Amino acid sequence: MTTGQDGDAPAPLFAPDGDGFVAAGLARGPWDELMMHGGAPSALLARAVQAVRPGAELVVTRLTVDFLSGVPLGRVDVGSTVARPGRRFQVVDATLAAGGRHACLARAVRVRRADLPGAEAPGPADGAQLPPPERCERLDLLVERGHDRELFHPDAVEIRHVAGAPGSGAVAAWIRMRGQLVAGEAPTPLARVAAAADFANGLSWILPFESWLFVNTELTIHLRREPEGEWIGLDARTAISSAGYGLSTATLHDVRGPVGVCAQSLFVEPR
Repeated sequence: MTTGQDGDAPAPLFAPDGDGFVAAGLARGPWDELMMHGGAPSALLARAVQAVRPGAELVVTRLTVDFLSGVPLGRVDVGSTVARPGRRFQVVDATLAAGGRHACLARAVRVRRADLPGAEAPGPADGAQLPPPERCERLDLLVERGHDRELFHPDAVEIRHVAGAPGSGAVAAWIRMRGQLVAGEAPTPLARVAAAADFANGLSWILPFESWLFVNTELTIHLRREPEGEWIGLDARTAISSAGYGLSTATLHDVRGPVGVCAQSLFVEPR
């Protein structure tokens, strides 16, 4: 294990390797010991989108990650390009390849940053705030109990339960990246959101893990303001159809209140 005692930061999720990155075991998901949790490559793609220049005056308001396949542990190569340049808004594309094949595609919308105090107009949902994470107990996800190897959760990510019974299809929780995304760098707010938002399906599961697969094929995040702090809250819901697909959605929070929403399309089948 590369984690220290309780409260210590774990090793970074990715180490730079020439033009690419090498994933640590901490990026591992619960379903396959050779594959990453979706939150790890999503956060790395968020970092790539933000690194595209010029961009200091631009903020990402929408990020979509399409998972073309599972992302194996080991080396990955990430590239990015501006698909639609502009001073007021841009569209940026990013790719993540593993083993010479594209595993994830991302598209982001970036809009110009401005100081417009007269435009502040909180919506009705802004009245619903989650209790602070320090008042919440740690959440033990069923699929990850009794693990004997490093996993994205609980080793790289901490989860605290807010409300809702696991297995009910409706759960709220706080999620925090415990260490660095890339060695030598603190995670950006967008990277923290991307890492957390991929848990919407895993938090609000409604079919038993032992009998069903319900895998998200993509992740889409919309933000109305930049989140603050280390903790990202998810108030998540899942609904599944008998036709073999479903949808997970969540309202995203920081300690000040709601900051946006996310959604995941699900592929469903018996094991």
